[in-house]
Amino acid sequence: MTDSTHGLRIHSRSQVLRAAVELLSSMRFAIALLTVICIASVIGTVLKQQEPLVNYVNQFGPFWAELFLALKLNAVYSAWWFLLILAFLVVSTSLCVARHTPKYLADLRNYKENIRVQNLQAFHHKAQADVADATSEVAAQRIGQLLVSGGWKVRLQQRSTPQGEGWMVAAKTGGLHKIGYIAAHSAIVLICLGGLLDGDLIVRAQMWLGGKTPFTGSGTVSQVGPEHFLSERNPTFRGNLVVSEGGQSSTAVLTQSDGILLQELPFSVELKKFIVEHYDTGMPKLFASEVVIHDKATGEKVEQRIEVNHPGHYKGVEIYQSSFDDGGSHLKLRAVPMAAGVQPFAVQGQVGGQTAITDPVSGEKLTLEFTGLRTINVENMEDEASGADVRKVDLRSAIEERLGAGHKTATKKDLRNVGPSVSYKLRDGAGQAREYNNYQLPVDLGEGVPLYLLGVRESPSQPMRYLRIPADEQGNLDGFLRLRAALNDPAMRERAVQAYVAEAVDPARKELRAQLAVSAQRALGLYAGTRGEDGQWHGGLKAISDFMEAGVPEAERERAGEVFIRILNGALFELAQLSRTQAGLAPMQPSAHTQAFMTQAVFALSDAQIYPAPIAFALEDFQQVQASVFQVARAPGKNVVYLGCAFLILGVFAMLYIRDRRIWVWLAPQDGRVHATMALSSNRKTLDGDRDFADLSRKLIGAQAPGAST
Repeated sequence: MTDSTHGLRIHSRSQVLRAAVELLSSMRFAIALLTVICIASVIGTVLKQQEPLVNYVNQFGPFWAELFLALKLNAVYSAWWFLLILAFLVVSTSLCVARHTPKYLADLRNYKENIRVQNLQAFHHKAQADVADATSEVAAQRIGQLLVSGGWKVRLQQRSTPQGEGWMVAAKTGGLHKIGYIAAHSAIVLICLGGLLDGDLIVRAQMWLGGKTPFTGSGTVSQVGPEHFLSERNPTFRGNLVVSEGGQSSTAVLTQSDGILLQELPFSVELKKFIVEHYDTGMPKLFASEVVIHDKATGEKVEQRIEVNHPGHYKGVEIYQSSFDDGGSHLKLRAVPMAAGVQPFAVQGQVGGQTAITDPVSGEKLTLEFTGLRTINVENMEDEASGADVRKVDLRSAIEERLGAGHKTATKKDLRNVGPSVSYKLRDGAGQAREYNNYQLPVDLGEGVPLYLLGVRESPSQPMRYLRIPADEQGNLDGFLRLRAALNDPAMRERAVQAYVAEAVDPARKELRAQLAVSAQRALGLYAGTRGEDGQWHGGLKAISDFMEAGVPEAERERAGEVFIRILNGALFELAQLSRTQAGLAPMQPSAHTQAFMTQAVFALSDAQIYPAPIAFALEDFQQVQASVFQVARAPGKNVVYLGCAFLILGVFAMLYIRDRRIWVWLAPQDGRVHATMALSSNRKTLDGDRDFADLSRKLIGAQAPGAST
């Protein structure tokens, strides 16, 4: 009983194993795996890979972002399930090849000359005729020679019949069709193996088995522990290497979904010079790097020029020109006061660095982080010139709407290089930061006066909101800053009111002068603003609007508002004149530029009061340092993939264009003559198949082929 049960278990296990092998080696299973891989590849192509989590949250929302991360759709090609499917496809296709190859190879050697004569009548292409040869053997030899001369492989077989000796002529051609099947399926195995070798499988294996873990902190390379480094002998990797001009680097960064791994290279790359050329749209049309490769083991130095589509090579590592970045440009910034009582000062720093400053209003310690420098900003001014409010939107929220082709200039676009810009962050003691982006030069937006653009946003998911400050006649911020300082000085406001009243009202009408003085003083006071109990500054045009809503009947509000704004504009103009006189400058003369300057100054002074920092930093000077971003890769599977592609081309060509055909001619004596029965089989029907068989039947046995007609 025990032996019987044990035998049943063994038999059951054998059946399960056989069924598993049958499933794995089936074509349906391989096609299903290929379908899943194709779908995953489409997802990996459409969905940007290896992006920060916040980018997916901003684009798709928290729920879908979490789902994408859970399914590893943000890193499809390195996801465990993708590698597992790829491995199953390798196993499935290998079993399929191993299962069918012996049969195909045996079929290549088999002429099937033992076929029964009666079976020849079942073929679609068949013919019969009496031949003029004296004997069956002579006919078989003649027909065999004709087939050999036509490129067929022939085998003759003699058989005994009641009427005498008969001969079977068996011929075949196109056997490479089956070799094509083997080559095409082997190509799938090779390509998948190459993908596994060049993918993240080996890196993942080192993480699972070798104790390597992604690094999630910050700091210099020297501060990173050895558990985050991969050895120079790592057989396969693909990472990014950032090298500044004049600097060297030998450590590549491999981005993982939960951090980074550092890959040590057997050499270091020194960037001697970075070259970039731009289209008139501002998009780069060429960037290249002149580098020196320093061998760590031998000290050998090799100079190379690396361009896009022209990578460098050294010791089995490919070095591709990927992109470029800032390599730590030196910046000189000037603090622009945005709050009362703040004095300007100079700051120097380096892109990628930071410095500590003190909030001049609250005394809080802040960290100024220098995040970027762009020396070229080609912007579309079409929308701005047509009257769009740049304070509410980003200055071309996406340049050319993520322009695809670098040299494709869309119609109806006014593209201009508006000069350099600097970006930085101000981080408070709690770690919260705002991002700022300020242009060095004033930009002509069609407002009658060039405007300095000071951008700010609370988070990367938001567009930049720009404060527009008018440039004075010298093209500087000084005129606006003088006017702002004068507005914050009560004594200067009083003098401006007196000057405005003296200019606007006849001295004899004292009662009107007193009323106008009160209105002008109130307008300037409200506009200049005061700090409320909440610590926020309340002023600008909003304060005037709130005053009108609270103190003026609705029916008279529109007319009173127009008068009040006219008084405000007049008093501000006198305030600007006083600020220039105090600075030793000549008064402004009535002109279109003066009117435009004052109009934009009214908006800018109002908006500056809600600017989220007491100071803004304007770019005064810079020394650019470029950095080149290389992709370095050791890809041993590349040659395997190339071999697989060659096999695939040969296999597909063989299966599509080579026909596997076989001919049988049975020759036997009948009624004193030699009677021939002929049949042809082909793996694929073609339009000219019937005609070919008719020609062959006439040539070989001199007969029409009734089975050849369709």
